[in-house]
Amino acid sequence: MLVLALDTTTRAGSVAVVRDRTTLSQRSGDPALTHGARLPLELTAALEEASVPLDAVELLAVAAGPGSFTGLRVGIATMQGLAIATGLRIVPVSVLDALAKSVDPTGVDRAPIAAWMDAQRGEVFAALYDASGSRVIVEPTAATPAQTLDGWRTRADGTVPRFIGDGALRYASIIRAALGHAVEIVEPPPLAPVIGRLACDAPERAVDPHAVVPIYIRRPDAELARARREHA
Repeated sequence: MLVLALDTTTRAGSVAVVRDRTTLSQRSGDPALTHGARLPLELTAALEEASVPLDAVELLAVAAGPGSFTGLRVGIATMQGLAIATGLRIVPVSVLDALAKSVDPTGVDRAPIAAWMDAQRGEVFAALYDASGSRVIVEPTAATPAQTLDGWRTRADGTVPRFIGDGALRYASIIRAALGHAVEIVEPPPLAPVIGRLACDAPERAVDPHAVVPIYIRRPDAELARARREHA
C-alpha cells in the first residue's frame, strides 16, 4: 500500500510518502509560512523525493484534528481536492492517536501514554492510551492541564503515564508538579509518517472526499466568540 500523508495541525506540519509502513520520504514545513502558501507544492516535493509518481499513490491520509481550525481546513481541503482529481479515497486520522502511536511501545514499565496538544487559551486537547497506544483509556477532552490531570487520577491504575505532544512540553512544569520530576515527557516527531503508517494498517477506514470532517473536540474560536456576543 502506497500512501501520501499530510499533517497541518501545527505551524510546521509535515508530509510523507509511506509504502507498507516504510517511510520513503518526509518533509516538515517552514513555520514562518502558512500552510496555504506551501501546499500543494510540499506534497509534490515529497513525491519527487520518494521517486513516486502521483498516479502510483493508492491511498491518501490526513490529520483530521484536533488542532488549529484554519490548519485543519487547509489540510483537509487540500487532500479532498487531490482525492477528487485522482479518484483516491482518504483515511482521516486523529492527531492524538498519531501522537500515542509515535511513542516507543517498549517504554518504561509499559506505562500508559498521555497525548497532549496545545489547545491555546490555557487548555490542552488530551487523551489517555494504553501502553501500546492502541486503546483509549480516557476519551479526548479539551480542558486546562490541571483539570485534565484531575480527571485522570483514577483512570491510569496508579501508573504515571508517559507524555507526548506540544501541550505536554508547554505545561511540563504543571505535569511534574503533579506527578513528580521523573515523569517522561517526549517531544513529538513529525506526524505525517505516523499518519501514513496508520493508514497502511487500516485502509478499510478510507472514506470518500466529502466524508472527511474535522475532529474539533472544542468548538472553533469563531463560534465561541459569536456565542459570547449573543449572550451579552
